[in-house]
Order: sequence, then structure tokens, then C-alpha cells
Amino acid sequence: MADFDAIVVGSGCAGPVAAYELAKAGRSVLVVERGNVCGAKNVSGGRLYTHSLRAVFPDFAQSAPLERRIVRERISMLASDAATTLDVSDELMRDQRYESYSVLRARFDPWLAGQAEQAGAEFINGIAVESLLKQDGRVSGVRAGEDEITADVVLLCDGVNSLLVPQAVDAGRPTPDQVAVGIKHVIGLPEKVISDRSLCADGEGMAWLFVGDATQGRIGGGFLYTNRDTISIGLVATVSDLVDADTPIYQLLDDFKRHPSVAPMIAGGTVLEHSGHLVAEGGYDAMPPLVGDGVLLAGESALMCVNAGYTVRGMDFAIAAGQQAGRSAAAALEAGDTSATGLAGYRSALEDSFVLKDLKLLRRVPRFMENTPRIFGTYPALARDAMRSLFLVDGTPMNPVRRSMLPLARRVGYLNLARDLSRGVKAL
Repeated sequence: MADFDAIVVGSGCAGPVAAYELAKAGRSVLVVERGNVCGAKNVSGGRLYTHSLRAVFPDFAQSAPLERRIVRERISMLASDAATTLDVSDELMRDQRYESYSVLRARFDPWLAGQAEQAGAEFINGIAVESLLKQDGRVSGVRAGEDEITADVVLLCDGVNSLLVPQAVDAGRPTPDQVAVGIKHVIGLPEKVISDRSLCADGEGMAWLFVGDATQGRIGGGFLYTNRDTISIGLVATVSDLVDADTPIYQLLDDFKRHPSVAPMIAGGTVLEHSGHLVAEGGYDAMPPLVGDGVLLAGESALMCVNAGYTVRGMDFAIAAGQQAGRSAAAALEAGDTSATGLAGYRSALEDSFVLKDLKLLRRVPRFMENTPRIFGTYPALARDAMRSLFLVDGTPMNPVRRSMLPLARRVGYLNLARDLSRGVKAL
């Protein structure tokens, strides 16, 4: 007889939700988390689309430690000395269906784990799972140090750099072009100052994404999220493109923070936290198998993350996948079949949900980004020069707009413009 019905490895967003569903179904479940406390080592840019959280915890807003409701979107193309920015505000962002909040994982993750504990899940912190136990080819538990703990099913929710996924489903490690390095500062500022600078009411905030000079032309981008009394600011850059970079990513972040469009937002602030993380960038085509004999994968372990350029998502995928993983594992335990066949309902549930539908829809985006370097250098400079031709006035006679724009288009090449536009439309 196994020690537990289920073992969950990792307590980010997917793991506690899976454990909550299993415990709610009356199953004995153990969550093993490497960090000394849940959330201690978890990093994200900081925006959570709450539709998936509401599906699990309808009353989450009464107790979850959320930061600010996002009511303003900005996307900027950065040249070294200018920014061309799309600034969007919309009352529908306040509608419950579309709500999103900035979050700090060091606060949010312990709350999420607490929901699973209240439902009956057990947690062990400060222990790294080094390998999986197997019996007759199927996963039968975990090995942590000298301890071996058995279970009828194991759920891997231990992050993008999982050492266990290759053991579980015979999948290779992500390649350098499928992952990115994320680096982040949390900067403290008075709540009123943040509200004024982001043009938002108290309790409401802004999400701001950057492309171009944020990574000095490298594949990737920057982000800024306003929290209650802090600002989360950082960069994400593809590992394969950083290998031969002259500037290390920590220097890129310092330069980004000094950009004339960014510096006023964080002026006078104090860096309270510095963190880094490996980020899944490969999209749907990089995902490993989600099910094996005695094992399920959810969240970042399954590389469930996507950067579409205009939005970055991962936490809502992880929460929804954790919910389905927990329910599917509970159903398989009830049926007495935790083989890959008995757990196959998990994949089917995700196929029917937004998780795999959205990831499939955007499966071409990573390759488009990788194969279109002009997005990160040429086009931000082109946008700057186009705006200069429209808005700068020095007393010399104006040219017709078409006459000002045609030389800019010729600089890139009409064929290149058409190809990039066509590929971008197809990717999205």
C-alpha cells in the first residue's frame, strides 16, 4: 500500500490547486516544495488573469493577497531615445469576466498553498525531490535525500527547469531557444505616487510591455506592473540569443531602468527584491507529453506559458491545468487505474479548455519572434522616426505624410515589410 494517494511536487500555482482538488475529493495528498516557504523561489512578471482562479475559488477576492486590478494597458516600441506607445484603458477591464490583477508571488503563493492545506493536503517544505521512484516502468513515488515516499499517482508541478520530467515521460530538457532568462526588480514607492504616475485610481494599476531597446535588440522584452506600494520591473530574453551577447542581462536591466520613458516611473524608489527565473518560451510545440504511467504534468513543468507580444500568460494556464490535473487524478484513483490510459482524461479536459486551445492558437508566435529580428531593432527605430515626421515642428515647410513615410518603408524594404506583416498575421 502506498504512503499517499498522490504526491504533488512543487508549490507554485499549479501544485496547490491540484492538491486542493485531490484533498477535496477525500484523497490523501502530500505536496513537496523545495523552497523553505511556499513562494520563496517562485518568480513571475506579476500579472494574473483571475478567470481561472475564480473557477477554483469563487470567493478568492475576499482573502487572496492581490495587488492592483489592472485597468490600463501599455505597449511600447523602444528606440534608445524614444518610445512609441499604445495606451489603452477600457471599462471592460473592470468587468469580472476580464479582470486581472498584479500579484507578488511571495505573498500570493502562501495563500494558495493555505487553501490546499485547509482542504486537507499535507505540505513538506525545504526538501528537493531528486528523482522519481519507478516500479515496472511506472512512476510510484519520489526520492528526496534518503527518504522514499510512495504514491499511486505523482503530479509534477516543479517548474520549467524540472529534473523530473525527463524521468517521468522520457522527454528531453528544453533547448536554449525554448527558454528565456527572466530578471526582475521589485521597487518600493508610496502608493499614491504609483497611482499618480500610472494615471490610475488607488487600488487600480497598469500593465506595460516593452520591445526593442529594452533588450537592446535581442529577442525578448521588458515589463512593468504596478503593485499596491511597489513596482515590478524586469526583462525576459531568450537564452539562445543571449549566449553571444556582449551585455549581460543584469546590465540590460540597469540600462532599461534608465531609459527616458521608464526612469520617471521608478524615480525615487528603492529596490526591495532582486530575482531571476527561467521562463518557458517555446509554446505548444515545445511541450512534453502531459501524461505517463502514474504521473501528470501541469504548469511550467509542462511549459505552459506563452508570450504573444501584446500579453504574457502562464499563471492562469497553471491554475486551470492544476485544477484539471487534480480532478483527473482523483477520478483515476477512484477508478483504480492510474496508468497513462487511466489518466488520459486530463489531456482531454485540457483540449476542451482554453489552456490547450490558446496555446495551439499561438503556437507559431515563438518561431515568428525568433525569425523576425527586425521586431527588436529596426521597427522600434522606424516607429520613432515615423512619429518624429508627424509631431516635430521646426518652422520648415511640411512634407505630405506619404512623402515622409515612403523613405522609412524603403529603409526596411517593401518586400521585407510585407513578409513580416504576413508572418505576423498568420502567427496570431
